[in-house]
Amino acid sequence: MINIPRGTQDILPEETKKWQLIEAKLHELMKLYNYQEIRTPIFESTDLFARGVGDSTDVVQKEMYTFKDKGDRSITLRPEGTAAVVRSYIENKMQGLPNQPVKLYYNGPMFRYERKQRGRYRQFTQFGVEAIGAENPAIDAEVLAMVMHIYQSFGLKHLKLVINSIGDIDSRKEYNEALVKHFEPVIGEFCSDCQSRLHTNPMRILDCKVDQNHEAIQNAPKINDYLNEESKTYFANVKQYLDELDIPYVEDSNLVRGLDYYTHTAFELMIDNPDYDGAITTLCGGGRYNGLLELLDGPSETGIGFAFSIERLLMALEEEGIDLGVENNLDLFIVTMGEEADDYAVQLLNKLRHNGVKADKDYMERKIKGQMKQADRLKARYTVVIGDQELENNQINVKHMESGNSETIRLSEIVNFFN
Repeated sequence: MINIPRGTQDILPEETKKWQLIEAKLHELMKLYNYQEIRTPIFESTDLFARGVGDSTDVVQKEMYTFKDKGDRSITLRPEGTAAVVRSYIENKMQGLPNQPVKLYYNGPMFRYERKQRGRYRQFTQFGVEAIGAENPAIDAEVLAMVMHIYQSFGLKHLKLVINSIGDIDSRKEYNEALVKHFEPVIGEFCSDCQSRLHTNPMRILDCKVDQNHEAIQNAPKINDYLNEESKTYFANVKQYLDELDIPYVEDSNLVRGLDYYTHTAFELMIDNPDYDGAITTLCGGGRYNGLLELLDGPSETGIGFAFSIERLLMALEEEGIDLGVENNLDLFIVTMGEEADDYAVQLLNKLRHNGVKADKDYMERKIKGQMKQADRLKARYTVVIGDQELENNQINVKHMESGNSETIRLSEIVNFFN
């Protein structure tokens, strides 16, 4: 027997209905904020992610699914969405569009070769947003408000928005120099990944899961002490907007985004429930980025975005015991007796469905009792029984399954009964 690849999952019909409901709600929410959907290829040139995500990241070094195609080109299954969206923005010259900033969202499968654990898959579905073309504290606040709106719209209440500023390019440069000076004397005590990042991306050392309790990390310089006045003002304006929108937040000077192109606002949305014992507490992460477009040979534009996995959202909903209210019923189940009635039901089903009626029938040649049980399992609102007599008299009883009440109508009028 051939089994499913490790780190992937089959989403069976009962669960798929939850996904469809979530995705439909996300599409509707994006309309409120005037964000447009973009769909990029599932695979891209490996160089896009090497440059766009960063050679020093675990994603590029350890987690990407990379292969050579028949043209001997290095191709990678996308591990995240931002790089591909930015590539499309550049390639399609979206900076020239009349409506700026360009507000985009995406939803689709991503691929990372990482250790399987609850809430983490090697193929996962990521929803993300990118607003490109404006460096304005108001749009930072809009994106943060959107994050909260999304999760609250599903009924989640135990949420904590954590924010920080990692400053502009000049502030980051000064901060990185301070980190190198701080870690150099003890870098030999750190893992090999941290050692290799000391001079290439020292902020990534602060994210290290292996040495997170090391005294040098606990006592490392804070980015807030290296923000210039422009960066402080920008962050103060973002917070002012959040206060005016009554969006609660927590400042955390240890929250950084390790990639070189991130600047100014960084944030995470976390589960804030003392009773939650899940392995994953971070639901969503994002930030503002300057320099990414230029890194990918694009114009000097800036953007802000976030992303989260649908799988983690579902976990949070399950943990909170939130019922999505998925509808799982038919309008009508047709019970048949005899070949002539069965043939008629096939035609009738086609007519009903073309008139927007959710309907089905038995295909397993069950007895009447078995067909009625099938109607119950499918949660049909109504059933009708069609046999020789019903066909001859052109009359049927339409039974409401919940109340048990029946109504006699002409067989030829059944479509009108549901419209």
